[in-house]
Amino acid sequence: MKKYIIIAVVMMGMSTLHAQKFGYINTAELIQSIPEVKEANSNIETFRNQLQKKGQDMIKSLQTKYAALEKKRDRGELSPKQIEEEAMKLGEEEQQIRVFDQESQQKIVKKSEDLLQPLRTKIQEAIDQVAAENNFVYIFDYSTGFVLYADDSTDVSTLVRAKLGM
Repeated sequence: MKKYIIIAVVMMGMSTLHAQKFGYINTAELIQSIPEVKEANSNIETFRNQLQKKGQDMIKSLQTKYAALEKKRDRGELSPKQIEEEAMKLGEEEQQIRVFDQESQQKIVKKSEDLLQPLRTKIQEAIDQVAAENNFVYIFDYSTGFVLYADDSTDVSTLVRAKLGM
């Protein structure tokens, strides 16, 4: 009797599994096709280039100052104490450049998050709506590699693109 109950429970579970609807989407491909994402990436790249240019200018200036200090030292224009003081100032400037570099990286990440997070939210909301409207129990992301097999008929990319107005 116990054996029949277990078989009945397994059969009910399997029939429930067959009634569930699954879908997949390639979010990486979708994201790259959205004009707002391209614009955001362009803005991020411009911001990154501006910060890199400023950093490079700071480095050039420091290199020029080091070269000038070496010339003065070689010509004997500075005492050892003056050379030490100037070298300490340049060391502080070098540290400021390192701090600028670290802060720049953080600013780039923040800018990226500020520009792309609303778009990710918009995409997720579209996926959620497509899932609800079409009775999908699960939608897998093909771009993450977690889908081992997907029937093309379960690709919801077209539905999500329509929901995004693309």
